[in-house]
Amino acid sequence: MKFSLDWLKAFLDTDATAAELAAKMNAIGLEVEGLEDPAQRLAGFRVAEVLTAARHPQADKLQVLTVSTGPDVNGGEPLQVVCGAPNARAGMKGVLGLPGAVVPVNGMELKKSAIRGVESNGMMCSVRELQLGDEHEGIIELPADAPVGAAFSDYRGTSPVFDVAITPNRPDCMGVEGIARDLAAAGMGRFKPWRADPVEGAFPCPVEIRTDDPEGCPAFYGRVIRGVKNGASPDWMQARLISAGQRPISALVDVTNYLSLAFGRPAHVYDLAKLSGALVARRAKAGEQILALNEKTYTLDESMTVIADDREVHDIGGIMGGEHSSVTPETTDVLLEIAYFDPALIGETGRKLGIASDARTRFERGVDPAFLDAGLDILTNVVLRTCGGEPSQVVRAGTPPSEPKVIAFDPGLTRRLGGVEVAEAEQRRILESLEFSASDDWQVTVPLRRHDVEGQADLVEEVVRIHGLDKVASTPLPRADGVARPTATPEQARERKVRRAAAARGLSEAITWSFLPPADADHFADGNGGLWVLENPISEDLKAMRPSLIPGLLAAARRNADRGSASARLFEIGRRYLRGESGASDERATLGLLLAGEKMPRGWANGKAESFDAYDAKAEAFALLEAAGAPVQNLQVMGEAGPQFHPGQSGTLRLGPKTVLARFGALHPTTLKAFDIDGPVMAAEIYLDAIPPKKNAGFARAAYAPPVLQAVTRDFAFLVDAALPASDLVRAVRSADKTSIVAARVFDDFRGSGIPDGRKSLAVEVVLQPGEKTFAEADLKAIADRIVAAAGKVGAELRG
Repeated sequence: MKFSLDWLKAFLDTDATAAELAAKMNAIGLEVEGLEDPAQRLAGFRVAEVLTAARHPQADKLQVLTVSTGPDVNGGEPLQVVCGAPNARAGMKGVLGLPGAVVPVNGMELKKSAIRGVESNGMMCSVRELQLGDEHEGIIELPADAPVGAAFSDYRGTSPVFDVAITPNRPDCMGVEGIARDLAAAGMGRFKPWRADPVEGAFPCPVEIRTDDPEGCPAFYGRVIRGVKNGASPDWMQARLISAGQRPISALVDVTNYLSLAFGRPAHVYDLAKLSGALVARRAKAGEQILALNEKTYTLDESMTVIADDREVHDIGGIMGGEHSSVTPETTDVLLEIAYFDPALIGETGRKLGIASDARTRFERGVDPAFLDAGLDILTNVVLRTCGGEPSQVVRAGTPPSEPKVIAFDPGLTRRLGGVEVAEAEQRRILESLEFSASDDWQVTVPLRRHDVEGQADLVEEVVRIHGLDKVASTPLPRADGVARPTATPEQARERKVRRAAAARGLSEAITWSFLPPADADHFADGNGGLWVLENPISEDLKAMRPSLIPGLLAAARRNADRGSASARLFEIGRRYLRGESGASDERATLGLLLAGEKMPRGWANGKAESFDAYDAKAEAFALLEAAGAPVQNLQVMGEAGPQFHPGQSGTLRLGPKTVLARFGALHPTTLKAFDIDGPVMAAEIYLDAIPPKKNAGFARAAYAPPVLQAVTRDFAFLVDAALPASDLVRAVRSADKTSIVAARVFDDFRGSGIPDGRKSLAVEVVLQPGEKTFAEADLKAIADRIVAAAGKVGAELRG
C-alpha cells in the first residue's frame, strides 16, 4: 500500500522525518518496501514564463517560444524552446524541463536539439509527462503568481511516498488512519482521527434499500444525494490518490477510493438514474451475469452475494461494481452505499471468479463493522463539499456484528512469551493507545476492527511490537553437556553436500517458484496422476504445483539470455509435487540442473564458441550423484528420459531396470519452442529421494588403507553389435570377478576397415588388484577367461 507523508500527517501530528517514520514502521511490524521522494523525479524542472510565442517557420503546428527561467539559468537570459502545445502563448507560466532533466513518464533525458531546423533548449511539460495526472491536451498552466525560476518540486510541494507491505492479519492497517494509530502508539506523534459530523437528511430516501442475504451481507446502509455536479476532485485529494498509485477519475469516484485508502473502508456510488426499483443485497441467481468495471463479464452462481435492483445485478458484493450503474460526468443524482460483507464468502466468491480487487482484499481480511455510519458521514460530507447537492435521510438495513471480544489477560505472559519485561502500566498504556480497553482486573475488550486478535498471545504481540522488538534480548538456549547430537536429518545432510558439490563445480544456485503456469507444468507432467492446481493461487499464471524443476530453470535461463547473458549454469534443490496413486500429495526431493549457451567462449585457440552437449549433463549428474552418496559404479545408462528430452541425446541413470536415480540430456526442440528459448539446452534431474541410504554409515571416514601390492592392467578388444551401449559391456566385464577387478573403462571405439558391418570394436582397460599375494600367470589367465566369458553374455567376441 502506498501513501504520502502529507497524507499520513493528516492523521498523525509529528515532527519526525520520513526516514524516521519508515524505521519505526519496520520496528512495529509494518514492513516498508520502499520510500520514494517524488522531488527527485522532478529535478531539473523549473517554473518558467513564456515571453513570446511565434509560429515555427517549418511547421504549422509548432511554436517557437522564448522562455524566462529566472537569473539562475543561462545567466538570466531567456531560452528558446520549440513547443507543440495548442495552449502555449505569451504571458503564461508553465513548467520547463531543462537539458539534463529526465522526463518521468518515459525516462527520456532532455537534450539541447534542433527541431525542424530550430534550436530548442528543453521542453515545456504537460501533466501526463510529469506523471501528475492524465491530461495531455496542453502544457501545464500555473497561476500568475508562480515564482519564475523556482524548482517546480518546491513550488508544488511534493511529499515522500511510503510503500508498505501489509500482512493479511492486519486489515486495520489497510488504511492510512490505521498506520497513523500504530505510529502514535509507538511514540511517533499524536493520533488525529477524523470523523465528519452527521448530516441530517432533507427528505426521505426515495429508494428502498434492504438486505435479503443476512449471512453474506449483514448490514447495508445508503442514502441519496440529489443535484450533484460531478467534476474533478480537489487538488489535495488528487495528490494523495496519485501518491497511492491511483488515477484520479472524477470527484464521485475519487471520494470512494479515498475512503478505501484513508480508512480501509470500501464503498460505492451508483448513478440513481440507472437504477430501477429497490436496491437489494441478495444471493445471485444461477447463470446471472454482470459487466464489471474492469470491462469483463462474469457469470454468477447462488453462493455469491450481489447488489441488484428490480432489473439486473449492479455489483458483485464487496468485490467489484458494475459498468451499468457507474457514475459519469453527466450524473446529477447518486446513491451512496456502504455495507458489511462476510469475509469468508467474499474470499470464496473472489476465488471462483478470479477477481483480485482492492475491495476484495479489504473485505475478505475483515473491515471494521463499527465504521458504517462514520464512513457514510465522511462520504456525504466530502461529496457535498466537492459536488454540492442535497442529501436524503439514511436508510440502515440489517445489523453489523457489534459484540466485541473480551479476553482475560495476564500481563505476566509478556515476559514469559515475549521475552521482555514491560511494566503493567506501560502495557496498559500501549493497549489503550491502540484503542483496546482494559479493566482493573485485566479484562481486555478488543476493538471490532481487530479481527486478528483472538487470545492472550495476540495481546502479548501487540505489547511487544509497540514496546520494541529490538528490546527483546537475544538469549541462547541452554546447551546440554557432552557431545551435541546432529540436528540435521540424513536427507538435509545429503542436500547440503550436493549443494556444496554443485557450487564447487561452477553451477549457480537458482530459487524458483514452486508454482507454474498450467501449460508449463502440463508439459512436464508425464502422466503422473495429473497436476496439483491451487484453488487460491497468488496469480492465475502461477496456479499449478511444479511436477519438475526444469521449467523454472528454463524460465530463469530465458530471463538471463534476454538480458545478454551468454551462458547459464544453474541448479536448484527443491520439491516436485506429484499425485500419488490414491490422489494424495506426493512431494519428492529433487535436484535440477540446466546448462545453456556457451560452454566455452570463442578464442584464438578454439575459433568459434563451444556449446554444451548431453555428455556435459551426464558428467554433472554422475558427479552430483556421487556427492549424494549414490553407488555410481553400479549405475546403468538406459533410455526413456521422457518426451521433454531429445530421444537420441538423453538417457537415465538407474540402479537396476526400475530404480531411476536421474535423467539427463538435451532438451527436445518442441520443449525449447514451448518455453521460447533458443537451443541447444542440456538439463538433468536427480531424484534425491530415490538414492538408497548407505548401510552402516557413520560420522567417521574409513581409515585410509592403500593396497600393499602393485595393481595389474590388462587391455581387451571386443567385437560387439554396433547398437550395444558401451556401459553394458563394461558392466559385464566388472561382474566377471568382483574381488579382483577394481576398475574397467572403454578407451577406444573403432568402426571401419576390418570391422564387419553392423559391428564395432570396443577396447576395455581392466585394472586388477591382488590381495594377499601377487598374481601368478595362471591367475591372470583365469581372470581373463572369466572376463571373456562374461563379455560373451552380451554378445561380445574377443578380437584375434
